[in-house]
Amino acid sequence: MPLTAVPDRAAGNLRGAAYMLVVTASFTTGDALIRLATEEMPLFQVIFLRSWIAVAFLGLLVWRAGAHRVRVGPRDRRLIGLRSAAEVCAMVPFFIALANMPFANVSALLQALPLTLTLAGAVFLGEPVGWRRLAAIVVGFCGVLLIVQPGGSGFTAYALLVLLTVAFVTFRDLSTRRISPEIPAVLLGLVMAVFVLVSSGVLSLLTPWQPVTVRGALLLFGAGVFIASGYIFAALAMRHGEIGFVTPFRYMALVWAVLLGFFVFGEWPDALTWAGALLVVATGLYTLYREQVVRRAARRA
Repeated sequence: MPLTAVPDRAAGNLRGAAYMLVVTASFTTGDALIRLATEEMPLFQVIFLRSWIAVAFLGLLVWRAGAHRVRVGPRDRRLIGLRSAAEVCAMVPFFIALANMPFANVSALLQALPLTLTLAGAVFLGEPVGWRRLAAIVVGFCGVLLIVQPGGSGFTAYALLVLLTVAFVTFRDLSTRRISPEIPAVLLGLVMAVFVLVSSGVLSLLTPWQPVTVRGALLLFGAGVFIASGYIFAALAMRHGEIGFVTPFRYMALVWAVLLGFFVFGEWPDALTWAGALLVVATGLYTLYREQVVRRAARRA
């Protein structure tokens, strides 16, 4: 058994890392397409129409895989509902900030997720966190302050909305880890997409709708496909690989965001944003490294 356990774990970690790379590329590209679509239509009209495409795509996958016949127990139903509700709560402030902030700045703030996941695991799940990791979390949040720049000329309240998004995404990922592995990832993605569809449909009634052009329809279709694939691979990444191994690959989102921000929107982060982003990434990687050290020590004990 010990001879097969390590390769299995290593294979799972490699799959989880590959899935996370797909997640970062999918979500970042989908977000860029949504931002382009908001140049023609109100934000929640865009999200609502995109969600129809995502639901149709995921529904087809669920039907073909037979995932709709899977029995879901009461505990898993509650967790899936909480996970999907957290996604909706994260969606609203995120897209409002995305429409009003530089693309790379939004992504840089989202890189605080590994730090918040570690802290949340200690507070809510009782996971041990030593002083080194606590110190790294504090330093990482100093990097967040460099990006937000409170009190500075570049400060915008929309940055606080991104931090609110981080809190809800942290809750969503913790919920995902507690769902039974028998529940197919594509089914989790479909439920989440339906939650987003209904909530964005209600919010879209707050502003007058605009006609959809051919360009807008293509942007919506592309955003729907990318977001649907992101939902599926996000669940797969969190369930196949260990958090400590898979999470660092989230940082690729910052690379995609900088490239898309420059080539698509003509934006480039300022020096403080770069410094803050590098600080957040460095402390996040150190936090994950310390987590691995503690786990190895616990296994030896």
